[in-house]
Amino acid sequence: MTQTLRSAFQRTFRRENRRSSVRRGRLERIQGFHSEILGNERDLTIYLPPGYDEHPEKRYPVLYMQDGQNLFDPERAFVPGNHWQLAESADAAIGGAEADAVIIVGIDHANAGRMDEYTPTRCDVKKGGGRANDYGRMLVEELKPMIDERFRTRADREHTAIGGSSLGGLVSLHLALTRPDVFGRAAVMSPSVWWDERTILGCVDQFGGEKPLIWVDIGGREGKEALNDARALRDRLLAKGWSAANFRFHEDRRADHSERAWAGRAKTVLEFLFPPE
Repeated sequence: MTQTLRSAFQRTFRRENRRSSVRRGRLERIQGFHSEILGNERDLTIYLPPGYDEHPEKRYPVLYMQDGQNLFDPERAFVPGNHWQLAESADAAIGGAEADAVIIVGIDHANAGRMDEYTPTRCDVKKGGGRANDYGRMLVEELKPMIDERFRTRADREHTAIGGSSLGGLVSLHLALTRPDVFGRAAVMSPSVWWDERTILGCVDQFGGEKPLIWVDIGGREGKEALNDARALRDRLLAKGWSAANFRFHEDRRADHSERAWAGRAKTVLEFLFPPE
């Protein structure tokens, strides 16, 4: 075996060995979580990181993720088989000491009610929307207290994050801006800035609280309008005082608007939001 082949083999062996030695988290299901505020029910999927059961003295930050159907289960994804593989990304980030161990709460959307719950204003063109504040009340007043009681969380704003993509990214940004007392970190992936004549940009302009840590991204193949909107959001955040210390903007040149694309960025997002302590 030549030295070049030997080196390549050794690199491959080390990489595969690291993969096989990564400890795995586990998933818990909560079915039929009922909200009095929204008047509906949805299922929850909770990712508990490696070591959760072995270290009962330890508490963990929490990431509340929208569109829970698409995060962990290939058979439940919008396009069956194309899911975020979020548990695998979390295992890799945590196992590689590139991210802090974190609890992830996947919150199923409300199917036909998704657009209404994930948007901050009513849009006449879409003939709907505007229940994001009610959805936020559900998270803050009903869901988060249950999660904090049932699991070993670090419940303060500094260790509470919210995230999602598309309309899920829009509502996550809206709640990070309107409830910064609760959500100190946000993952805003391929956000639907276009909603209701880009009303979210005005929300940025009006922001006056303690700035959360924010990740914003967009795919290069999501269309010119989406790219321009994401860049406008970036510019508004920077003009409002966000900086490299609490903001990251990423353009994934070859990515489209899909679960596969968001899966490809999920590990990097976790590393940004939850750097090892």
